[in-house]
Amino acid sequence: MDIANILIQTLGGLGLFIFGMKMMTEGLQATAGQRIRSILEAISSNRIMGCLTGAGVTAMVQSSSATTVMLIGFVSAGIMTLQQAVGVVIGANVGTTITGQLIAFKLAKAALPAITLGVGLKYFSKRRQFRHIGDIILGFGLLFFGMTVMKNGLAPIKTDPQFISFFTTFTTDTVGGLLLCVSMGALLTVAVQSSSATVGLTMTLASSGLLTFPTALALVLGENIGTTVTAQLATLGSKNTEAHRTANAHTIFNVAGVCLILTIFPAFTEAVVAITGHLGAGPVDLTVNREYPNAARYIANGHTLFNVVNALVFLVFLPKLVKLTIFLSPKDKRDDDIFRLPEFDKSFMDSPIGALARVKGEIVNYAEYVLLNIKRVSTCLEHRDEDILAERNTVEEKIDDCQKIIISYLTTIYQGEVNEPEAKEISEMMRITNNIERIGDAMENISKMLDKSHAAGIHFSQTAREDLKAISHQANAFLKYVIQGMRDKPEDFYDASLAMEDRIDQMRETMRSKHIQRLRNGECSVDAGVFFIAMVSSYEKMGDYCYNVATGINRIL
Repeated sequence: MDIANILIQTLGGLGLFIFGMKMMTEGLQATAGQRIRSILEAISSNRIMGCLTGAGVTAMVQSSSATTVMLIGFVSAGIMTLQQAVGVVIGANVGTTITGQLIAFKLAKAALPAITLGVGLKYFSKRRQFRHIGDIILGFGLLFFGMTVMKNGLAPIKTDPQFISFFTTFTTDTVGGLLLCVSMGALLTVAVQSSSATVGLTMTLASSGLLTFPTALALVLGENIGTTVTAQLATLGSKNTEAHRTANAHTIFNVAGVCLILTIFPAFTEAVVAITGHLGAGPVDLTVNREYPNAARYIANGHTLFNVVNALVFLVFLPKLVKLTIFLSPKDKRDDDIFRLPEFDKSFMDSPIGALARVKGEIVNYAEYVLLNIKRVSTCLEHRDEDILAERNTVEEKIDDCQKIIISYLTTIYQGEVNEPEAKEISEMMRITNNIERIGDAMENISKMLDKSHAAGIHFSQTAREDLKAISHQANAFLKYVIQGMRDKPEDFYDASLAMEDRIDQMRETMRSKHIQRLRNGECSVDAGVFFIAMVSSYEKMGDYCYNVATGINRIL
C-alpha cells in the first residue's frame, strides 16, 4: 500500500475542498455583500429575529466564521450592540450546518460540470457580477470534487488491518474516549481553520467505514468548538472590548453547548438516528460495497440538531450569556479615553463588509474628536482659554495621524478582493476622511488667528463677537448632524444638509456686509476686520467640508 499516494490524495482533496469553500464564500459575499450588510445593520433587539437573521445570512455566505468576523466589525463600529451580535452568532451556528447538508447529498457527478461552467463565467465573462457567480459555481464544483478525491484517496486503507485498528481507538464507549474524539475534532478544525472542511473529512471517513457514527458525531461536536478560534484570531491586536466580547460569546456558547450534549451523548445519538430514520434515510449501518452511503446524512443531521438545540436553549438565556461574557471579558481601561488613534486588524481583510464597518466606526470617532475640539476652540471666542489654544499642535497632529491610518487601511482593503459597490464605498470613505481632516485644518486656522489677534492686542466689537459665535454654532451643529447621519441617516438627510450649507453661506455674506458697514461707521478697526473676515471664511469652509461629507454619506448609505 502506497502511504505517500494516500496522503497526497487525501490532503490534496482536502485542499481542493477548502479552496472551493473559500471561493464559494467569497463569491457569495461579493454577490450579496451589500444586501447582507443592510440586513445585519437593520437588526432589532429581538433575539429571535437576530437568530433567524444569523441563520439566513450564514446560509447565504456558507461560513459562520465569515458572519462572526462581520459581526465583530459591526460591534467595533458601534452599529450593533453585544446582545444583538450574540443573537446573530447563535443563528449563524445553525446556518453553517447547511454546508454539511449539501455535502450529504450525492452531488459528486455535478462537480466537473460545475467546474466547467464556473471557469467559463469566472474567466471569460465581461460582467463583474457574472464573474462572481462563476466563483460560486466553481467553488461548489471544487468542493465536491475535493470530496471525491478524498474518498478515493482513503479507499485503499478501508481493508488495511493496521489502519482499521488505529481508527477503532477512537471510540465513544468511555468518557475518556468521548473527550478524546471531541478534542481531536477541535484541534483538527483549529489546524484547518474551516469547520465545514473538517465536517466534510469526517463524513468521508465515516462513509468509508473508518469511523463509527457515534465517533463521527463526537468529532463534529469538537469541530464546533474549533471553529470559534477564527473569531478569536479576528480580535487579536484589537483594543475594542466589545469585539473581544463578541468572539468570547461565540466560544462560550459553543463550548457550553458541547458540554451540555456530552452529558446526554447516548440519548442524543439515538435521537439523531430516530429523527433521520423518520425523514426517510436508510439505516446508518447499511453497507454497500464496503461503504456506508447513509452515514453522511446522519452526521449532517446530527450537526444540525446539535446547533438547533443549542440555539433554542441559549436564546432563552441570552441575557445571562451576555452577562457571563461581560464578566469573563474585563473592560479595557483605555475604553474610557476621550480619543485614541485607530488600530485596525489584518484579520478583517477576509471580510470586506466587516472591515468597512470597522472603518465606519473609526470615522465616526474621528469626526466626534474633531467636533469636540471645534467646540472647545469656539468657547475661546468669548473667554480666552490658554490651555485649549496651547493644545493646538497636539490636536492637529492627532487629526493628521488618524487620517493617514484610515486612508492607509482603506487602501489595503481596496487592494484585496472587493466588488464594485465596496470599491465605491471605499472611495467615498476616503473622501469623507479627507474632508474631516480639512475641517480640523479650518479649526486650527481659527485657533491660530485667535492667538495672533490676542498677541497684537486686537479686540472685536460686541457685534463681531456675536456674529462669530453665531456662525460657529451653525458650523458645530452642521458637523454634529453629519455625524448623526453616519450612524443613522434620516430620509431628508441630503436636503437638510444642503439647507445647512446654504445657511452658513448666507451668514458669511451677511456678516461681510455688516462688517463693511461697521468699518464705515468707525465701529471696527481695519486690523480687527482682517481677522474677523478670515475667521468667518474658515467657518464657512467648515460648512463646505461638512457638505462634502454629507454628500459622501448620501452616496453610500
